[in-house]
Amino acid sequence: MEKHPLHLKIPELQKSEEVELAVEKQERLTEEKIPNNPNERIEAYMDRLENIFLNPNERVRERNLEMVKNKIYDNLLIKKENFPESYFELQKRVAREQGHGDIEITPEMRDQMMNVAIEDQKHSLDQWTDYLTSEDAVYPAWFKYYAWSQVIKLSQFDKERGEFKKRTDSTVAPYPDIYREPLAELCDLYEKVKEDNKALKDDEVKRLFSERFPSAYAELIQKSLASQIENQEEIKGEWIKYEQGSMNQAEKLYESLEGKGTGWCTAGKSTAEAQVEQGDFYVYYTNDSEDKPTQPRLAIRMNGQNKIGEIRGILPHQNVEPMMQEVLDKKLNTFGDAGDIYREKSYDMQRLTKIEEKTKSNQELSKEDLIFLYEINRKIEGFGYDKDPRIEEIRGERNIKEDAPIILECKPEEIATNESEITENTKAYIGKLFPNIFKTNINPDNIYTSFPEGKIQKYETQIGGKTKDELMLEMQEKNINISDYAKDMLNSQDFTTQTNQENLNLVRLTVKDLGFPNGTTTDEIYKKAEEFGLELCPAEVGPSLRLSYLGKDYMVIAMKQITDRDGRLRVFDLYWYGGKLVLSTFYAKPSNRWDDYHKFIFRSRKS
Repeated sequence: MEKHPLHLKIPELQKSEEVELAVEKQERLTEEKIPNNPNERIEAYMDRLENIFLNPNERVRERNLEMVKNKIYDNLLIKKENFPESYFELQKRVAREQGHGDIEITPEMRDQMMNVAIEDQKHSLDQWTDYLTSEDAVYPAWFKYYAWSQVIKLSQFDKERGEFKKRTDSTVAPYPDIYREPLAELCDLYEKVKEDNKALKDDEVKRLFSERFPSAYAELIQKSLASQIENQEEIKGEWIKYEQGSMNQAEKLYESLEGKGTGWCTAGKSTAEAQVEQGDFYVYYTNDSEDKPTQPRLAIRMNGQNKIGEIRGILPHQNVEPMMQEVLDKKLNTFGDAGDIYREKSYDMQRLTKIEEKTKSNQELSKEDLIFLYEINRKIEGFGYDKDPRIEEIRGERNIKEDAPIILECKPEEIATNESEITENTKAYIGKLFPNIFKTNINPDNIYTSFPEGKIQKYETQIGGKTKDELMLEMQEKNINISDYAKDMLNSQDFTTQTNQENLNLVRLTVKDLGFPNGTTTDEIYKKAEEFGLELCPAEVGPSLRLSYLGKDYMVIAMKQITDRDGRLRVFDLYWYGGKLVLSTFYAKPSNRWDDYHKFIFRSRKS
C-alpha cells in the first residue's frame, strides 16, 4: 500500500486526537467502519477539514473561519509579557539613527509598539488563512494542512541567507510572506509521492522530499527569486488561450511558465491542471530577445464559461505592471459583462499611476486626487492579492495635516483631535471617540478614529408606511435573498413596522471603533454605543436598509434581539453572496463575543 505523504512526514498524525474525532464522526454519519490504516484515517480527517474550511458555500466557509480565527490568534500571536527587551532597545536605536535623539519609551509608547507588532502578526496570519481557504489556492486539502502546520513555526524569510528565521514565543516579526510559485512546486513534488511512492527513487524528488519543509520551501523560493522575465521593457506580444478541460493544454501552460519567476501558483504542474479544469486560462506573453512571445506578463483565469476568476501580473503580490495596463484593458473589452468588475480595477490602477507620476514630478494633487488616494469614498481596487504598495508609498511622502483640511474642506484649526478642542466652529474630528460625541455639532461624515482609514460611515434609510408582507415582496422583486431565519424573524410577533414614514440617520462602527481592540460581548457593544450618543435600531431597519443599501459589506444591525424557532436570540445582518444581496441573521445573545472587525449599524438621531 502506498503511504500518504502526510504519514511519511508526520507519522504521529494518524493517532492524534483530532484525527480520532474526525474518524468517529464520519463513522457515525456513514454507519461504515473506517479501516485502521493511516491513509484512510488521514483522508477522513482531511474530508472533515475540507467541509469546515473549504465548504463550497462561501457564507458557511466565512463563518467557520471566523469562529476559529480567535483561537488561531490566541495560540499564535505573541503575548505582551513575552516581548523581549531587545525589541524596545532596537526601537530606541532606530529613533536615534533617524535623528530623534535619545528617546525615553514610556509605558504608553511600549504598549502602542506592542499593539502594532501584534497587528502585523495578525495580518500575516490572516493572509495565510484567507489564501489557503480561497478558490485561488487549488491545492489538495492535505497539502494545505501540511503547509499551514509548517508555516506557523516560521518567521520571516531571510533573502540574503536563503533561509527562514526560527520562531519562538518571543518572536516579534510577522509570519512569513506567501510565495505562491514555490508553494505550488512543492505541492507538485508531494503529489508525485502521493500518486506513487516509487517517485522517491528519483534522486531529486527524494532529496527535496526528505528535506524539512522550511529548507525545501526556502530552496524553491531562492530559485524563483533568481528567475526573471527576459526583455521586461517590451510590451509587444500576444495572448494565448489554454482551453478548459484539456490536460495537454495544462501541460503546455505549465511548461511556458517554468523558470520564469512569475510568482503565480500556476507555475506548479498540478495547480495548472486544476485551474485549467475549472475554466479557460489566458496568458499574455511579451516578445523575448528573438522577437518570440515567450515571456508571461499577464494571466486571466476563468471560472466556468462566463466568469473571470482572477487576473494577475508579475509585480509583488501579483499586481499588474502599469505599462501592461492598456494591453489588459483591450483584452477585458472582449469579455463583455464578465469584464465589468475588472474594468473598475483597471480604472483605479490607471488613476493611481497618474497620481504617482504627478508625485514624482512634484505636481500638486487636486482635491479629487487626494480623496481617491486616501480612499475616502471607496477602496482602491487592484489586481493583486494585497493592496497596491504604491498607495502607502505615495501617502508616506505626504503631510496628512496639510492634506486633511483640503479633503474635509475646512481650515486646520477647524479639525479637533480630542474633546477639549471642540468648539462651535469645529467641522471635523480625528481621534478617539468619547462619550456623547454623536450628540455634538460635528457631522458624522467628518468623524475619524484615525485618518483616513478610521472614517465613521454614515447611512440613511426610511422606515414606516409598509407592512411586513410589503417589505418581503419588495425584497423578492429586487432579487434579494432572504434566509429562512430572516423570514422567521420577519414573521415573528416581535417584529413590527410603524405606520408613519420616518427618515433615519444611521452610523456604522466597528467593535474596535467602540474601544474594544480585542473584541467584546453584545451587551458591552450596546452599552458603549449608548455612551457615545447612539441608539439601537428598530428591527424594521434590517429589511429597510437592505433595500436601500446595495453595497457588499457585511454589517450587523444593532437592535433588540428577536427569538428564533430554536429559542436563540438573533439580529439581522446584511451581506453579499452568490451575486445576490442577502438579508440574514446572526446569533446575538448578551454574552455572545464579537471580533474587533465586526461592523454594527446604530441609529444616530431622527431627521
